[in-house]
Amino acid sequence: MKILIIDDERAIRNSLGEILTDEGYEVDVAENGAQGLSMVDKEKYGVIFCDIKMPGMDGVEVLDKFVEMGIDAAIVMISGHGDISTAVECIKKGAFDYIPKPLDLNRILITIKNATEKVSLVKETRILKKKVYGQPMIGESPAILHIKDMIDKVAPTDARVLIIGANGTGKELVARNLHQKSNRSTMPYIEVNCAAIPSELIESELFGHEKGSFTSAIKQHKGKFEQADGGTLFLDEIGDMSLAAQAKVLRVLQEKKLSRVGSDKDITVDVRVVAATNKNLKEEIAKGNFREDLYHRLSVIVINVPALDERKSDIPLLVDFFQEQICSETGMAPREIDKDAMQMLVDKTWTGNIRELRNVVERLLILSGNRITASDVSAYVIA
Repeated sequence: MKILIIDDERAIRNSLGEILTDEGYEVDVAENGAQGLSMVDKEKYGVIFCDIKMPGMDGVEVLDKFVEMGIDAAIVMISGHGDISTAVECIKKGAFDYIPKPLDLNRILITIKNATEKVSLVKETRILKKKVYGQPMIGESPAILHIKDMIDKVAPTDARVLIIGANGTGKELVARNLHQKSNRSTMPYIEVNCAAIPSELIESELFGHEKGSFTSAIKQHKGKFEQADGGTLFLDEIGDMSLAAQAKVLRVLQEKKLSRVGSDKDITVDVRVVAATNKNLKEEIAKGNFREDLYHRLSVIVINVPALDERKSDIPLLVDFFQEQICSETGMAPREIDKDAMQMLVDKTWTGNIRELRNVVERLLILSGNRITASDVSAYVIA
């Protein structure tokens, strides 16, 4: 972990830097606030020690800038005995802790340990939130701007939405954004991959079952519809759902009631259903694989998510986003990407869409040198 020390007193910078280096930390020093800010722009630090009393830009101003920048580092203020009230003010502004002068080694090491745990927890929470709530939709192409506009218009309503598009285009991300921007955002968001659940279990998964309703039903089970009550149920790959399950889903959409497997008791649910598929449901209807009445119930609003090859202008933005995300999650250092290397990524045919692009960015970060070059793309992507 890297530590930055910002202090105008050379003796403090040098002594604290030497102590922390001896403890195995990588340490940088800055003699004033402006220099410290410029260093944070270029490097990622786990902990920053910042003196409060400094000429020019004082520690409080530096802290304000750090908070404005939204950095992940734990900021520890260094204060003289007369600065305690100011130090408390810094804690309220977002500083992790303060240490009075003269500095105590044990206090410093304990603070670093606690700060490191806090930074790790913040990163884990951010990753978890992205998994739960979804990531922002990256892109400025006309197709993506149109989808963002549709989400903004449709999300506040309870209209059912059918999301169509090839595998890896980001249909799940659209569904999560619909929920996050809806009036149901504080209520459950439940996902069901209809293609991953065996046909004989799909009804139990969706509608639940009573104890003893079948051999392995050792206790009562609430289905996904009940779990999503008040919130959003995302039925992914709905084109793979059995006709029997489709009929029950249709009933829930029509009557807002369901009955668990093994029970004839009706349970009322309030669920917004968002569905997605990579299949042409009209063709599936013609083949007898999908109910036309269910299709019309689901497709009040249809959002067509374009393939990545249809929005190539978004690729540089996506590459930068994925690089920042992967580096944040793994601790890898970000890389400069040469223009000709980026152009090769733009020109490539992306059969796996967004999912493939993210995997490629991670591969390049792992295998490339200090910068990503055209030869790296040729060796690890195009070949």
